[in-house]
Amino acid sequence: MTAPRPTPQLATSLIHHPYQPPAGFAGTAVAVHKASTILFPSMDAVRQRDWAFKTSYTYGLHGTPTSFVLEERLAHLEGARHCLLAPSGLAAVTLVNLALLHPGDEVLLPLNLYGPNQEFIADCLGDFGVTHAFYDPLDAADLAARIQPSTRLVWLEAAGSISMEFPDLAGLLAVCNARGVLTALDNTWGAGLAFAPFDLTGPDGQPLRLDVSVHALTKYPSGGGDVLMGSVCTRDDDMLKTLKRRHMQLGLGVGMNDVEAVLRGLPSIAVRYQAQDRAARQLAHFLAGHEAVAQVLHPALPDAPGHAYWQQICGQAANDWGGQGAAAGIFSFVPHAAWTSAHIDRFCEALQLFGIGYSWGGPQSLVMAYDLQGRAQRPGAQHVRGARVIRLCIGLEHPDDLQADLAQALAQVHPH
Repeated sequence: MTAPRPTPQLATSLIHHPYQPPAGFAGTAVAVHKASTILFPSMDAVRQRDWAFKTSYTYGLHGTPTSFVLEERLAHLEGARHCLLAPSGLAAVTLVNLALLHPGDEVLLPLNLYGPNQEFIADCLGDFGVTHAFYDPLDAADLAARIQPSTRLVWLEAAGSISMEFPDLAGLLAVCNARGVLTALDNTWGAGLAFAPFDLTGPDGQPLRLDVSVHALTKYPSGGGDVLMGSVCTRDDDMLKTLKRRHMQLGLGVGMNDVEAVLRGLPSIAVRYQAQDRAARQLAHFLAGHEAVAQVLHPALPDAPGHAYWQQICGQAANDWGGQGAAAGIFSFVPHAAWTSAHIDRFCEALQLFGIGYSWGGPQSLVMAYDLQGRAQRPGAQHVRGARVIRLCIGLEHPDDLQADLAQALAQVHPH
């Protein structure tokens, strides 16, 4: 006769309580599943579970139902098949570099590349035998001339996050495709909305291959200015396995409460992006007519660097953007040649609605000044007419209020 099972102590019963909630609950919000340990029903299940394609769960670091949902929605946003989450946008670009580059490889970088990505490649990967060189993102022929037998990867950025050139994206991809070189795009500006990064075509109408798209979810997908996260998307199964293996080895996990925040912001991304785009264009046109401004760097403006390439790529979203094409709510301007660093500081500090800070895509507008003179990604003199630029990241305030704020700050520094 089997002895009766002893009643567990309270501490034990609180952990091993038999109650399971009924299945079938459905709500608008995605449930937040947080776990480090994932329980397996048997040792055979341990051996059989696959970590690559979201068919099962192995460990909290590698995903829960909550993160799987966000990854699938982001893959849909960018037109990819697969997505991996990373703790920040910088972590996402670092993952791509560490997964795809090896000693003896060369990586080619656009002159407008995101600064921290450039610094990681130069300072860290350089120590491990990876070399790099720069190319003009507005000149596909320049890229073609710089590709060497050792060139493994070409980074693309559309548009440049400070100098705002929109590259010859189709031309650059065509060059890389013809030479068999891998491509990675920082698509934070486009956010999956301004253009479909995996569905670009060349002048001959033939599809162009993009291997990887990186997205700083900190910006538009979150929308709240309170989350750090990044994503890496691809359409290729083998590329996913390469990326995910390094992802696991690096221990790149994200918190499920942060995932929840991005899931909450994602449904409104198109509405916010369009509103911030519209406001940014109003302010860009205002500044373009102001005597204190030497040049406005906004891809949608006809005289902006790379405008024709922006029209070629982003004009495809014209139907969704009132026939105007799509652009992010961020742009830069070059102040009057007489402005010194002190003038620029005074202007930034005189603004009342713009906070001084990095990033974009949140509810509050931001301003930041940059000196391109000492930066390796300084564009050629034919693109930007000056070394100092001021970047404006437009939030969700009324654009008329923002315009008035810019006007009063300009009047303090550059009186009529």
